[in-house]
Amino acid sequence: MGDLKKVRVDKWLWSVRIFKSRTMATDACKAGKIKLNGLSLKPSYLITLGETIEIKKNGFNLIFKVQHLLEKRVSALLAAPCFEDLTPQDELNKYKDWFVGKSGAEYRDRGEGRPTKKDRREIDDFKEMYFDDEFDED
Repeated sequence: MGDLKKVRVDKWLWSVRIFKSRTMATDACKAGKIKLNGLSLKPSYLITLGETIEIKKNGFNLIFKVQHLLEKRVSALLAAPCFEDLTPQDELNKYKDWFVGKSGAEYRDRGEGRPTKKDRREIDDFKEMYFDDEFDED
């Protein structure tokens, strides 16, 4: 992918699509959410091949090993081989459990058009009732 020896950690996190913007990657570093061997990294830290970084993002603890260094953002297909995901299985399961039910909008038959205001309220009431009951069981 390149002959780079070192790359800024914020730039790498953005270029391999772990963060949507470089600003978000920089802010995560400044907030102490990016760590190497338990030590928080500054955005300007130069990562090298083989380093394992821990990322705290959206309440999830992710662990990635640097496989290739990039300075420019690439497609998801090209970004995938740039890191090895070492995140523990229980953390991945936590993410999958959280993600269930957040896939998309409700389905409506063709030709029914958009929901009316009344339909929308009924849908919202149902979702509120259903999801509140689901979380009360814990």
